[in-house]
Amino acid sequence: MSRLPIIGFTLGDVNSIAVEVLIKALNDNRINDYCIPVVYGSPKIISYWRKVLGMPEFQLNIIKNLNQVNPKRSNILVCWEEEVEIKMGEATDTSGRYAFISLEMATRDAVAGKLDAIVTPPLNKHNVSTDARPFTGHTEYLAQQAKSDHLMLLTSEDLRVALVTGHIALKDVSAKLSQALIIEKIQLLNQSLKRDFGILKPRIAVLGLNPHAGENGLLGIEEKEIIIPAVDNARNEKQIMAFGPYPADGFFGSNHYKQFDGILAMYHDQGLIPFKFMAFQDGVNFTAGLPFVRTSPDHGTAYDIAGKNQADPQSMRNALFMAIDIWAKRNNFEEINKNPLPMTQFRREKFRIDF
Repeated sequence: MSRLPIIGFTLGDVNSIAVEVLIKALNDNRINDYCIPVVYGSPKIISYWRKVLGMPEFQLNIIKNLNQVNPKRSNILVCWEEEVEIKMGEATDTSGRYAFISLEMATRDAVAGKLDAIVTPPLNKHNVSTDARPFTGHTEYLAQQAKSDHLMLLTSEDLRVALVTGHIALKDVSAKLSQALIIEKIQLLNQSLKRDFGILKPRIAVLGLNPHAGENGLLGIEEKEIIIPAVDNARNEKQIMAFGPYPADGFFGSNHYKQFDGILAMYHDQGLIPFKFMAFQDGVNFTAGLPFVRTSPDHGTAYDIAGKNQADPQSMRNALFMAIDIWAKRNNFEEINKNPLPMTQFRREKFRIDF
């Protein structure tokens, strides 16, 4: 496909490092050779942060709608006109409200098919969520708006970790698990590895829930009653190369994870602790299963360094590059399925951006 993808960027929490890493990531005109960036927010916010960061040369093309986008520049779509009070390093209701406005407008355009991808800088779930509008995270909100199945997938160069359950309390995990849910997540992971990462025959490792993967029922029955039947079903009925369940500690500690293309963890910290230990600076959060591509840097708001010009934009750049990469691979995958060729005639090229 010859056209460039249109990628929407939400603004995140304006009191955090979100705008800083966004400006730093977009402050290279070579990005415009690979995509058309559109920031959803306010030129006044960008101007404020540009002064804080000492980057007066950074400019965005101001537009009111996507019909006005300049394909050769980075753009900002005006989502509000009023002044917004910025309090560096503070979690305020104001920053939460405008973080949501940015997200809401970008999501609306993505669901309508006007954006090819969304990249979301960090926000604070607590000051976004209200009694009238509960908010548990980007992943859940995007899936709800797209009316789509979804899978939270943390990715780096050498590691891909997906989650069966996401932002729920640990005490609720066991009750949430079911054979049907685990099979669904295995299928989503398998499809994403093929469609989004270009892996023809992915190998998937499934982790156990309990210590030592239940020790044959001694330390819990979830493995025997739920996880093992789900893995067997995926392998035997769905023809997916799924294996496990593996005890999480030994699986990562022995580097056994290197033998697999994707790993399915049962709950949030089981997957994210080892992932962030190994790939905190380079990791990207990807939401598989959506009709559009969504990536995010794998870090939080970092209020403690907000406004100090210390935030590293590398994870944000990686999120952008991965969004472009996945968009290209999806188009490649769909084109191949429309016009299949004998495998001897097909050569898959890796889509690379070198900065």
